[in-house]
Amino acid sequence: MTSNVNAASQETALQIELLEQSFAKVKPQANEFVASFYDNLFTDYPAAKPLFAHTNMAEQGQKLLMSLVFVIENLRQPGELTAALQGLGARHVKYGALPEHYPLVGNSLLKTFEQYLGADWTPDTKAAWVDAYGLITEVMLEGADYDAAAVNLDSKPVDVPESNIKSGTVASLIGGGIVVLAILFFLI
Repeated sequence: MTSNVNAASQETALQIELLEQSFAKVKPQANEFVASFYDNLFTDYPAAKPLFAHTNMAEQGQKLLMSLVFVIENLRQPGELTAALQGLGARHVKYGALPEHYPLVGNSLLKTFEQYLGADWTPDTKAAWVDAYGLITEVMLEGADYDAAAVNLDSKPVDVPESNIKSGTVASLIGGGIVVLAILFFLI
């Protein structure tokens, strides 16, 4: 089944405004936000650090920031986001990203938003980002099109803790603003 962000957004009420407003609150501190995201990711999930062993983190941070801005600016154009996210998912296979890495990124993203939004990190805001990232994950994994050999890489297993991010229910997840943060995993 192919996730169509456009069709899904019709089925559920997107929380686009909430996603846009919350992102606007962290945007003035965008560079610090991105640095905190990677700090959270590597502190909470040290097993993720080797994926970036040969990465210029200053450039990576700018790619993440540009991806987040792209997503937020295109929330009202889900067709473009779907194509971009599927392409991103395909590229992540080449980088060694596996499906179990997605919740790590999602949890770190949520933690970073909570840190920067403070009192504005309400249950509704959290739900919007959880739903959005869940949908983003679904779309990216569709683009990744993992086969058995790709998923069974010769690598050490990653300890994946309990997550707030749900996958598998694309239609319900799409209502959260879908691809909004999806590109947050833009570990391009």
